[in-house]
Amino acid sequence: MKSVFLIVFFALGLASCSKFAKVQKSNDYDYKLRMAEKYYVAKKYNYAKQLYEELFPLMKGQPQFEDLFYKFAYCSYYLRDWMNAENLFKQFVEVFPTSPKAEEMEYMRAYTYYRQSPKTPLDQTNTQKTIGLMQTFINTHPGSAKNKEAGEIIDLCRIKLEDKEHLSAQLYYNMGKYRAAAIAYTSLMNDFPDSQRSDEYKFQIIKSYYLFASNSVDEKKPARYEQVVTECNDFSDRFPESKLIKEVERYSSLSQNNIKEISKVNNNEQVKKTN
Repeated sequence: MKSVFLIVFFALGLASCSKFAKVQKSNDYDYKLRMAEKYYVAKKYNYAKQLYEELFPLMKGQPQFEDLFYKFAYCSYYLRDWMNAENLFKQFVEVFPTSPKAEEMEYMRAYTYYRQSPKTPLDQTNTQKTIGLMQTFINTHPGSAKNKEAGEIIDLCRIKLEDKEHLSAQLYYNMGKYRAAAIAYTSLMNDFPDSQRSDEYKFQIIKSYYLFASNSVDEKKPARYEQVVTECNDFSDRFPESKLIKEVERYSSLSQNNIKEISKVNNNEQVKKTN
């Protein structure tokens, strides 16, 4: 039965291809356009796209051209040809700036970049482009029904950018590059000041500077522990209700005790030298 099914399926495929080949060979452009519409409605976007592509230069300036352009762009989108779809959505707006469909095309152009946004660890250029284009869309069309969705997509993209920056900072920390980690977490806080995880990032800054101080040469330890105390005080001012406040206070106490211990040792050595 499986073999029979495969044979039937293959035969139907050949018949379909043969029929499409006949359509392609036709010199009747009205017929080709009707068939392109038929394929488009049937969601056979690969066939529709090929016919629209052939008709595209022939239909310029004609009443059907706007609708052809619109569907041609969507064929690329439905076939997941994001780069070509983005270019066609952009061109549609340039060619038909006053079209009732222009707003939709602007949104779809931004959305194709969103569809190209990769997993968090990868390059996020398309994610950044999505944010820029979606924000431009909102600013250009303040009354659009798509603005709520555009805003939600911007939020999702910003979360992804934040996660990527967080991964980079955490990588420095895991590699034992504590000063670089502290700087990276500081940059993360500055780039995403409204983050729900701001207190966690600040705590990572404190831990990073503490470990940086602990692994420093003796003469540099006091100043670096002082930096930890400063960061702890800043944390207490900014996040007094944080669940991490007790741990922050512990790091502050440890740093102050280390400073006192180092000062005590240095004073004893000075006394010995004097004697």
